[in-house]
Amino acid sequence: MLSPVQIAEKYVSVGKNKANTPIAKMFVLSLFAGMFIAIAGASATIASCMADNASVSRLINSMIFPAGLVMVVLAGSELFTGNCLILVSVLKKEVSFLAYLKCLAIVYIGNLLGSIFIAAMFVYGHTPSLYGGKLAEVLASTAAAKTSLSFSDAFIRGVLCNFLVCIAVWITIGASNGADKVLGLYPPIFVFVLAGYEHCVANMFYIPAGIFASYEYNIAADGLNWLTFFTRNLIPVTLGNIIGGALIVGGGYFFAFLSGSKKAEEKKDGKKK
Repeated sequence: MLSPVQIAEKYVSVGKNKANTPIAKMFVLSLFAGMFIAIAGASATIASCMADNASVSRLINSMIFPAGLVMVVLAGSELFTGNCLILVSVLKKEVSFLAYLKCLAIVYIGNLLGSIFIAAMFVYGHTPSLYGGKLAEVLASTAAAKTSLSFSDAFIRGVLCNFLVCIAVWITIGASNGADKVLGLYPPIFVFVLAGYEHCVANMFYIPAGIFASYEYNIAADGLNWLTFFTRNLIPVTLGNIIGGALIVGGGYFFAFLSGSKKAEEKKDGKKK
């Protein structure tokens, strides 16, 4: 396992490689990430929706959802929330800010399309008919609850969520093998789901799946539509995710471990001469 300083130094090159990935390849890998997170969300919902006790239901959901990030990390894909960390490479002047924004935009669109694709396949393959249609009701009610959040609540929960997601990604950079990566990422992801924080890519599945289910199964869901999906959830959550992942984790660790390091190296070189 690498030390925190070594992780920071390694991520500079990791972020650079991500930002320099050809656009077509980046887009395909972002589709995969959206699908991985969506499948994990679907599976977690299936497993948890029939638990009578709300605490037990949330606990089950929290135990299964981390499978999404496991697939993202081990199978190889590009996830918007994790890629917020590329700010480290930008601050280290290895990646331009424009390249960073381009990377985030492409990955965001790919994640969105991949997630909605799985949501449509999930609903129109009639998996929500499980448990006598109870699963469809849970999908619609979950989506309605997410779109009923105030802007500030959605934003703050987004900040806290991606703080934990990027900590999970940060840990995996320091791991030496797949098993260590899984063990390292599992606790932060478990915690964010258990606490009810908001992840923009996960919501790219949960809310469209709820909208599709409300249409397909004639379930009334007040305030749930495509407009509220974007304006009342996706926009504030995405902004919060950027703050939590890029500024707090990326910026914080850059300041702690990398800022001024170049000057320190130059001083060392000067002394040797």
